[in-house]
Amino acid sequence: MKLSLKLFLVYFLLVGVGLFTFFSNATQQLHPIIRQSAENAMLDTANLLAEILASKTHDDQLDSQFFNEAFEHYRLRNMNASIWEMKKLSPDLGLYITDAKGKVLFHSDQQEIGKDYSRWMDVSRTLKGEYGARTTRIEANNDLTSVMYVAAPILKHNQLIGVLTVFQPASSSQPFIEFAHQQLLTQGSVILLIALGVGALLTYWLTRSIRQLSTYVQKVRSGERPVLPKIHERELAELAEATESMRQELDGKSYIENYVHTLTHEMKSPLAAIRGAAELLEEGNMEVNSQRKFLHNIVSSAHRMQDLIDRLLSLAALENLTELEKVQTVNLLTLVKIEIDAKRSHADRKNIHFKIEANLITDTSGDEFLLKQAISNLLDNALHFAESNTGILLRLEQDNQFQTLCVFNKGPLIPDYAIPRIFERFYSLVHPDTHQKSSGLGLSFVQEIAKLHEGSIHLLNVEKDGNAGVEAEFRIKR
Repeated sequence: MKLSLKLFLVYFLLVGVGLFTFFSNATQQLHPIIRQSAENAMLDTANLLAEILASKTHDDQLDSQFFNEAFEHYRLRNMNASIWEMKKLSPDLGLYITDAKGKVLFHSDQQEIGKDYSRWMDVSRTLKGEYGARTTRIEANNDLTSVMYVAAPILKHNQLIGVLTVFQPASSSQPFIEFAHQQLLTQGSVILLIALGVGALLTYWLTRSIRQLSTYVQKVRSGERPVLPKIHERELAELAEATESMRQELDGKSYIENYVHTLTHEMKSPLAAIRGAAELLEEGNMEVNSQRKFLHNIVSSAHRMQDLIDRLLSLAALENLTELEKVQTVNLLTLVKIEIDAKRSHADRKNIHFKIEANLITDTSGDEFLLKQAISNLLDNALHFAESNTGILLRLEQDNQFQTLCVFNKGPLIPDYAIPRIFERFYSLVHPDTHQKSSGLGLSFVQEIAKLHEGSIHLLNVEKDGNAGVEAEFRIKR
């Protein structure tokens, strides 16, 4: 499982559990809170009505008859009220009045008048001078059938002369509870979605640097020389720098071992030629013409060794670069023309002509010196393997991303066994005109330049206009 997915799942679990716990507790508290609010309002109502009734009482005798007419009008009221977007059309508050002994003097249900309520908790506690309230279920297992009763003492000259109780069914507050529950559920869902979005962004932000570092390591593993990514997290940045230092040390060690091995191998042949010629000259009985021949071999081998060392040093410096040090505005077509003029004498010796096909080639960014070196090596390679009395076709193209130089020469095709090794350092095929191998560093040099310009180089056996030959495709990023 990916680290990003693990982090997201952990975040989702924590947020989910937290939100579930919060909204579960909020939902559980919703019902008692609304009941408590309703009880508070009912208590105020009961005490207000008790004071009104006390003011209408004479000689400490409760007269509840005036409530009959008022309550009938109250029962017929069309309230047409909107409370929390909930409609309330009719009243649902009930009321009864008892005397100081608990006998019912008035009840919103006429059938209850005259009954003894002294045992009911709301009445009995109020008669004792305590706060009287109760909740009674009509159906034992159905909370929606419960009714809340809140009582207030009726006092006249600080004497308790009766109890006034208001009551309201729980079903009247149920729509508000359900509405509040729905609102909590909706808001909780929105909060959860927002939290998940934030979690996804947070996970992406936390793992972005890790992905960059992982990509960097994968490129190093595949043999590339990527630029060390810029990482802002201190710990990961330190890890990236340590990885880069380790890569450089390992590359340096492998690089030196490889180059020492290959250079030693390539030096054996010219050194053997120089040693052999020197030993023969040392005998001192050789004819002048033979001496000149062997001296020429010594000089030629020395030049070959010098050329090999110079090219190797240039390639080594180039391979240690991870990005261009000098970026200029260049025109690939202009560079091609300059290098063609420089190779004109070599081409004339083999009676080879150049042909350029180019669309509109705009300026691009790159290292002018390195690009000239790449074009020069491509032309040298084409001239070495091109048949005499033929032509070299140079085609330049560009698109939204790349500029491409294709160099085609008619001549021997690349053997199948050589195709996988054509860009390998020190690997070279025999030149058809000199029957000798080159240093084998030219195409490696071109490949490194292409990489530094975020491009590529390919050599392909192709056929153009009935002529078989080899085409080099050199591509750089615009």
